[in-house]
Amino acid sequence: MVVLQGAVPLNARRFQVDFQCGCSLHPRPDIAIHFNPRFHTTKPHVICNTLRGGRWQAEARWPHLALRKGASFLILFLFGNEEMKVSVNGQHFLHYRYQLPLSRVDTLGIYGDILVTAVGFLNISPFVEGGSEYPVGHEMPCSRALPQGLWPGQVIIVRGLVLPEPKDFTLSLLDDAAHVPVTLRASFTDRTLAWVSRWGRKKLILAPFLFYPQRFFEVLLLCQEGELKLALSGQGVGATSLGQQALERLRELRIRGSVQLYCVHY
Repeated sequence: MVVLQGAVPLNARRFQVDFQCGCSLHPRPDIAIHFNPRFHTTKPHVICNTLRGGRWQAEARWPHLALRKGASFLILFLFGNEEMKVSVNGQHFLHYRYQLPLSRVDTLGIYGDILVTAVGFLNISPFVEGGSEYPVGHEMPCSRALPQGLWPGQVIIVRGLVLPEPKDFTLSLLDDAAHVPVTLRASFTDRTLAWVSRWGRKKLILAPFLFYPQRFFEVLLLCQEGELKLALSGQGVGATSLGQQALERLRELRIRGSVQLYCVHY
């Protein structure tokens, strides 16, 4: 899934999002998927097409454009086995069948009249197993069982979007006695990150605060022998030591706060 967040300028005529097979300018690369909203016509619409060998294929057109000039948007591009689905602001808008293999796509091109706030890539399926609906976010607070505890090499991945007026965000690990040996807490009031022990002791994480309103984030917790290593949006920011026995006794992951979750994986 590719997530595109931004706004359409008031004077916009058109923009395009191209999933390209290369990034050269001359010759022009093949484009597996060309997503092209057009606002300058009497009936705004979206064109989807494929460029192969310098020639456009038969275009597909969708009327009733869900994007508006001067308005912000959240577009999800969901890639299945045979087609791409697109939702705009949480509502299904179109689907487009592949005419070139996705394995050739290595470049994302965004051009034209568009203000881009953020681009997110989720390469783990956000769907509930067996489901095919658009991910609209996990309910909060979010709880996930850890029936076998945590073992060396195991990774917890949490991805989502910070809400417009956030207050805090916590990721807690509970053991088999319902105690909370450790919590990762992000406070938006003073823009601090901290590990919090079961007795409430706080250990500040001396790292840049990488959570921003209406931006995407990724939290990775890597279990190693007796400790948890933390990475935020691709940057390693330290670790906390619990002891291997305490890690093996963990039974629940609990997430609370001012975020919308798209992926919880372990």
